[in-house]
Amino acid sequence: MIARFSVRGIRGGGKARRKARGRAWRSWVAWGGAAGWGAFALLRWSDGDRIPGLGVFAAPVLAVTPYVAATAPIPVVAALVLRRPRAAIAAGLVTAGLLAAVLPRAVPGGQPAARGPELRVLSANLKFGSGDPARIVDLVRRMDADVLSLQEYPPEAVAKFEGAGLTGLLPYKVTDTRWGAAGSGLYSKYPLRALPSLPKTQMAMPSAEFTLPGGRRVQITAVHPVPPINAESLGDWRRDLGELPSGGTTASASGGGAPEDGVTRVLAGDFNATLDHATLRRLIGRGYADAADRVGRGLVPTWGVGQAGPPLTIDHVLLDRRCAVRDVRILDLPGSDHRALFARLQLP
Repeated sequence: MIARFSVRGIRGGGKARRKARGRAWRSWVAWGGAAGWGAFALLRWSDGDRIPGLGVFAAPVLAVTPYVAATAPIPVVAALVLRRPRAAIAAGLVTAGLLAAVLPRAVPGGQPAARGPELRVLSANLKFGSGDPARIVDLVRRMDADVLSLQEYPPEAVAKFEGAGLTGLLPYKVTDTRWGAAGSGLYSKYPLRALPSLPKTQMAMPSAEFTLPGGRRVQITAVHPVPPINAESLGDWRRDLGELPSGGTTASASGGGAPEDGVTRVLAGDFNATLDHATLRRLIGRGYADAADRVGRGLVPTWGVGQAGPPLTIDHVLLDRRCAVRDVRILDLPGSDHRALFARLQLP
């Protein structure tokens, strides 16, 4: 009898230990999921790309925030299945935080009461000049673009694009063509006055001013900072975006300074940044709005579609926040790894 009870006791103790291990494992999985997604949410909401020592990791990681937000319900469901309600609540709060950062881009926002002339802006990254010239000319014609911003515009591409008829539609230009990815250019229906070059940028980012019929002055910059892929380029990227001029008259004088009275500013190009990067949001906070975000198209990818890895929204048209956005289109561009971006704006 003594031996029998001892065996039963051993068996009972083994079951208890297995149950304890199972409970611990379920807790570890449930809380681990909440903590993993929570760490990402903390990185996003703490402006991780601007934190010293962390930015070189955070900048590329934050670019995939919409995809992380889309998977955020996973730890909630896992915690519920594992019967860990506290972990489910924590994961739910994390999910809410990530979705709050991302979902507004898919919802049209309010528009200012702009009643000025319209401005049609087209922007395209040409991937070392290999984008299809005929497609660009066709888009300029179909969109009736007033101004075109080209990035990755090397010297050897100029003859191809102008020979395809670009200057027949947009006869005025300010270009800074360079080898590889560093060149950019502006083409316009209206005479352009070149503005002083931004002094410290690594890539060409030409700026110009033109006057619309009726006398409204517009300044536009072709934007293309270096991508933040290592410690050195991270600093260059921050500086390049920080060098850009401020937008509306409500903007602070930090960065490029407050705009002149009577001038509407537009920044168009490949920013190598998404709206999840604090560096870009800081620029927008200086008097701009993102055109695609304004009309609920801020999650449509502009780069990497059809390639390995997640497509990202890194091309933007930033407009003086006093302008209204009437239309935004993201358009395929054969030969390039980017899509073209068109925005129809109404000036204040």
